[in-house]
Amino acid sequence: MRSLLLGLLLLYAPADASAQATIADGYHALYNLQFDDAHRIFDARQRTHPDDSFAAVSDAAAYLFSEFDRLHILEMEFFLDDREWDNKPSGDPDLKTKFEQALTKGERLADAALARSPKDKEALFAKAMAQGLRSDYLGLVEGRYMASLKAMKAGRIHAEQLLQIDPLYGDAYLAIGIENYILSQKPMPVRWLLRAYGSETDAARGIENVRLCIEHGLYMKPFASLMLAVAAVRDKQFDRARELLHALAKEFPRNPLYSEQADRLPK
Repeated sequence: MRSLLLGLLLLYAPADASAQATIADGYHALYNLQFDDAHRIFDARQRTHPDDSFAAVSDAAAYLFSEFDRLHILEMEFFLDDREWDNKPSGDPDLKTKFEQALTKGERLADAALARSPKDKEALFAKAMAQGLRSDYLGLVEGRYMASLKAMKAGRIHAEQLLQIDPLYGDAYLAIGIENYILSQKPMPVRWLLRAYGSETDAARGIENVRLCIEHGLYMKPFASLMLAVAAVRDKQFDRARELLHALAKEFPRNPLYSEQADRLPK
């Protein structure tokens, strides 16, 4: 009788909240700077879906964003004023190890899925995102720009392969948008060298792909909105930038970045 009651209690006991949460919930926590919550959600997903490459790559994203937050890389000045980099502290070696482990696991799972099915959309996106995260870490944290460019280009190529299969896979547009827009801001001689290297530097194409990510994406949509706000500031469209940042602040109230940056824009 006791074992029957125990079994019933276990059967009807509420499940762990992390196990019930979705990947999208994990990204919401990530953008809200709730990195421990994001890790719990992504870890739970990996336990219940051990072949899910995107869950592992998403765990790497949570490590990267926490490092961005610690180093203040998420602040818009890092996109707008290169002098800010002069006083940037070094990356955390322990976090880098965890980031690389999660990234390697995600890529291994994605490669295995693509070996079984070369048109596996989730695996292709995991590959694209893994390369994008690696590019961000190499460039923004370590300042290894050539290695960052190589990873950025690889991520864009995976994203383009995915979009050939499914043009409505909205999150994939961000990899194309970021490469084109970020590199389009370099001086003309640098852009010429970048194009010779195989990189893309078309500002208009970059902005269009960022907008497509916002229109059709799910996980990357908030980051795409931030990039569009950065572009608006560069173009001195301060009202548009403020509108985008206030919308992000409303969606992610525990992240002070958006409202702080909006308040600092010229009136």
